[in-house]
Amino acid sequence: MKAVALSRPWEVKFAALPPLALYVHLPWCVRKCPYCDFNSHERKGELPEREYVDALVADLEALLPSVWGRRIMSVFIGGGTPSLFAPESIDRLLSAVRARIPVEPGAEVTLEANPGTAEAGRFRGYREAGVNRLSLGIQSFDDAMLAKLGRIHSADEARRAIGMAQAAFDSVNLDLMYGLPGQTLAMAQSEMREAMRWEATHLSAYQLTIEPNTLFWSQPPVLPDHDAGADMQQAIEDLLGGGGYEHYETSAFARPGRRCRHNLNYWEYGDYLGLGAGAHGKLSFADRVARHARAKPPREHMNAGGAVEQNTIEPRELPFEFMLNAARLVEGFAVDLFPARTGLPSSALEPGLKAAEDKGLIQRDLRRVTPTLRGQRFLNELQQLFLP
Repeated sequence: MKAVALSRPWEVKFAALPPLALYVHLPWCVRKCPYCDFNSHERKGELPEREYVDALVADLEALLPSVWGRRIMSVFIGGGTPSLFAPESIDRLLSAVRARIPVEPGAEVTLEANPGTAEAGRFRGYREAGVNRLSLGIQSFDDAMLAKLGRIHSADEARRAIGMAQAAFDSVNLDLMYGLPGQTLAMAQSEMREAMRWEATHLSAYQLTIEPNTLFWSQPPVLPDHDAGADMQQAIEDLLGGGGYEHYETSAFARPGRRCRHNLNYWEYGDYLGLGAGAHGKLSFADRVARHARAKPPREHMNAGGAVEQNTIEPRELPFEFMLNAARLVEGFAVDLFPARTGLPSSALEPGLKAAEDKGLIQRDLRRVTPTLRGQRFLNELQQLFLP
């Protein structure tokens, strides 16, 4: 594998800083799913909601000097299962954010929810608190599949949760998985057809993968083979495309005008603040790009008083960092996005682009770089060409 070799030690220099988003991590869930490698912890007793929100506010205040004069364009509250927190806690959190940093009018504010914790009153409360987009972790409409995935909800509970979410929110995303244990192509297609019948504004379709540090890693289920998974992926893309959904990122499909602005900011290598246990963030300054990370254990995080570990990303690593995100965009990216988001000249990306073009993984012109179908299917191979 040929790595990128920069012809000289490039210096980061920004003409203008990227858009800024906010990610908030609420790490508790009812039960840890066997495939989940996120920083999530099973709830034991009453959640320390007030104490944890206080810690989130301390996180934000510690980062404010790094973002003076900037505005938040989106907020994403993820987990864990954020819907375990009461609407009053979410309201206190969002009020504290708005009191400390400007939030753009009409900013997208997403909260993740689990159908097993869905209540109509809670959904209305989140909406009143300022959440305007709900993301539901459906994963499957098949009770047998949900049991294999260790989910706490049933298919009927998933359907009721969708109805309650759509009654409270104009913008609703449904997360689904395919390539599940014992799943056939016909079953995967049936699942997606049911999801489409709900006419959600956004659908996310992920292939189940076995990750280290999960129960499935130590006790792996039998999954459909690679070819069967690829067939499912193609069938799902065809179904959703035929149903009016735009396939704009590897796993993301949206109605026209309803793409997730927060996630697009990640994929376009924008900036974001990370608050909460285990949260990560990325910030650009006039002459550098830096990352920050927080302690993963919730109690350690709550005792940290906003303390955060920070490090500068070496310029030679920025081409890979950028392509790790931008290569996921089905429609590709404008050639001037790389210098705008990394502060490096376009020539720093050229060796990797040339190698990717020679392998048939991208196509490009003077204005745009776009992954080919082969590049979309062999995304890791494409991204690795930009490793320093």
